[in-house]
Amino acid sequence: MPNSHASTLRPASQSALRTVQTERAGVDALARALQNGLAEPFAQAVELLSSSKGRVILTGVGKSGHIGAKIAATLASTGTPAFFVHPAEANHGDLGMIARDDVVLAMSWSGESTELRGIVAYSRRFSIPLIAMTSSASSSLGREADVVLLLPKVEEACPHGLAPTTSTLMQLVLGDALAIALLEARGFTPENFRDFHPGGKLGATLTHLREIMRSGDDMPAVSLGTKMPEAVMVLSNKKVGCVCVLDASGNLAGIITDGDVARNLHRNLKDIAVEEVMTREPKTVGPDMSAGAAIAYLNENKIGALVVTEGKKPIGVVHFHDLLRIGAA
Repeated sequence: MPNSHASTLRPASQSALRTVQTERAGVDALARALQNGLAEPFAQAVELLSSSKGRVILTGVGKSGHIGAKIAATLASTGTPAFFVHPAEANHGDLGMIARDDVVLAMSWSGESTELRGIVAYSRRFSIPLIAMTSSASSSLGREADVVLLLPKVEEACPHGLAPTTSTLMQLVLGDALAIALLEARGFTPENFRDFHPGGKLGATLTHLREIMRSGDDMPAVSLGTKMPEAVMVLSNKKVGCVCVLDASGNLAGIITDGDVARNLHRNLKDIAVEEVMTREPKTVGPDMSAGAAIAYLNENKIGALVVTEGKKPIGVVHFHDLLRIGAA
């Protein structure tokens, strides 16, 4: 009996492959355009946006509008103030959301979307810079714009050539390219990025260890000369998996880990001082290391905790569970 499941999947897989190949061809065409005629207007758009004292106003209808909203979100999250204004709502009062210092980025594949006329006219009336993302420089939108980001005309993945697919993908890619170019022009750092992404795993992985480390009385520590029973008690009470061993100056002389204790159980620990058991020159990190980098460091070295130091002095300890608690792992 033939496998009906396989026979149904085969045409679907072929359709998916055609879609991916067609859309990839569109992105390739966009890359070629950026190496030729699109390079100069793209640079002009970046200059216009980076020098603006206001915000970037994205607008568009239909699928272009959905892509515009996504681009606005990407710009805003990477340091370029931006938001989306629906052109239909703009014609009913939302034009007041657009200020003189703003820059309008209007998106329309044909450049003839009638709903955009209100925003376009408003931008011309008050000399608000207008960037057009369109496939037709001679369209109504293209003729009015200060800068035209001309998208190459390519085949849609839709077999009828009707549903916006390849065209919207190119809009999205070009919008991302603008966001990244502006990010780089502004010198946007991971710390800046975290300011806009405090929630979720992304914000957690960018958290600095100084914000989550166990410090002060919560940091497990004993002095050189301390007998092992006392060190084991601290190890048990603090539940971090290690105890810092400090010299007379408060510098880190070594650490006692659960593993160190286990490896020395055959000895009479009651009369042994910590320096006879401790791991000397343990791996340490700085307080500005991100939680994401700390996870990678722990995994790479197959350890469960990190001692955070400033110079030679330990200022805190971070356990793998602390990283799990904030959602970074």
